[in-house]
Amino acid sequence: MRAVFQLGAALFVMAGANLWQWQFSDAEAKGLKSFDKTPLEFAAVPGWADDDHAAAFAAFRKSCGKLLTDAKEGDRIKPACELATMLPEKLRREDARQFFENNFKPHLVKRPSTGAMLTGYFEPEIKGSLTPTPEYKIPIYALPSDLTLIRQPSDRGTLAADLTAARATAGGLVPYYTRQEIEQGALAGRGLEIAYLADPYDAFVMQVQGSGMIRLPDGKTLRVGFAGKNGHPYSSIGKILVQAGQLQATSASLDQLLTWLRADPERGRQMMWENKSYPFFRVLDPSEAGEGPHGALGLPLMPGRSLAVDPRYHALGTPIWVSAPDMKDAKGKPIARLMVAQDTGSAIRGPVRGDFFFGSGDAAGRSAGVTKHICDFTVLIPN
Repeated sequence: MRAVFQLGAALFVMAGANLWQWQFSDAEAKGLKSFDKTPLEFAAVPGWADDDHAAAFAAFRKSCGKLLTDAKEGDRIKPACELATMLPEKLRREDARQFFENNFKPHLVKRPSTGAMLTGYFEPEIKGSLTPTPEYKIPIYALPSDLTLIRQPSDRGTLAADLTAARATAGGLVPYYTRQEIEQGALAGRGLEIAYLADPYDAFVMQVQGSGMIRLPDGKTLRVGFAGKNGHPYSSIGKILVQAGQLQATSASLDQLLTWLRADPERGRQMMWENKSYPFFRVLDPSEAGEGPHGALGLPLMPGRSLAVDPRYHALGTPIWVSAPDMKDAKGKPIARLMVAQDTGSAIRGPVRGDFFFGSGDAAGRSAGVTKHICDFTVLIPN
C-alpha cells in the first residue's frame, strides 16, 4: 500500500494485516525473507544506555500474551515472553534494560540503497453520526460478507497477481469493487454502514490510518479499527501529485495534500479514486476501545513505542532499535529508542522501513504528517 516516497505516514499506514509468525532457525526466521545483518554487542548500539527501556518492556510484555497464545513448540521467543509475563508490567529502567540484554542479541540490519525510511501514523479523531444527516453523509463500512481473501496462488485463477482479495459470486471469484465503485454506491443498502462522516477527506485519512475515534453528536465516542480491505493494491496519491509537480517531495505534508484535495472537490475525488484500495472497519467493543487503537497483533498500540513494519521481514512482536538522527523527540533529541513491531502497513515494504505510532488526535496527526526520515534498524533476536 506504500511506495518508496512517503508524504508523511499519516497518508499511508493501514493496520490489520495479521501476517506474522515466530518460527526461527539459527540463521533466519522461517517463512520470513532474509536480509543482511551484523551481530553487535549492546554497548555498540548508539544511545542504547540512555533509552527508557521500561517503556519498551511494557510494550513487549503486552505483545507476549498474543505471541505465547500462538507460539509453537521450539519457538525461540517463548522463553523471553514467558519470563516477561512473570515480571511486573512496570520495571525499573535498569531492570528492563537487563531483561533485553539477557534474552536478546542485537543485529544491525544493512541499510538498503533505497527505502530505508521512518514515517509516522496516528489515530484521527473525527466528528460523525450513527445515522445519515444532511451534515454527516459519508459512510464508512463494515467488512462485506462476499469479500474473500486470496490465500493461495491456486485460488487466484485468472485474477490479477496483485489482488489479495476478491468478491465471491455464483460464477466464481471476481475483483472486488474499487474505491470509486464503492463511493458511487456499490455497497449501499446492504446494512454495512457503521457511521457517517461529514468530510470525504476525513474519511480517507481515517481509512489510510486504519483506525479512528468518531465523536458523536451526543458527546459519546465510537472507536473503530481496521477489519480488512477490498484487495486492490494501494496507490500513493502523494507520490502521484509529486510526480505531476503538484507537490514538492522535500516539503510535502498531510496538510498540504488535504489542502490540494479540498481546493477542488471534484478534482480531489478523482484523485482519491486513483487509489483503488478501500479499507473496511469494525467497531471495537468497550473493553477494547478504552485502551486505544489496535494494531495488527490485535493489541492496543503504545505511542512512541509501537512500530509498524513489513511482516515479510520482521515477525510481529520483535523488539527493534530505531535510530533516526534527523528526527527529534519532544526534548529536541534525535530519535534512538527501542520499539516493538506491533503493526503493519500495506505501504511498509523493506527490512528498514517503519511507521512510528504517535498516538491519537490532532497533535499526533501533525507530527505524523511531517515525519519522513532516513533510519537504521537494529533487530533484537531472542537467544
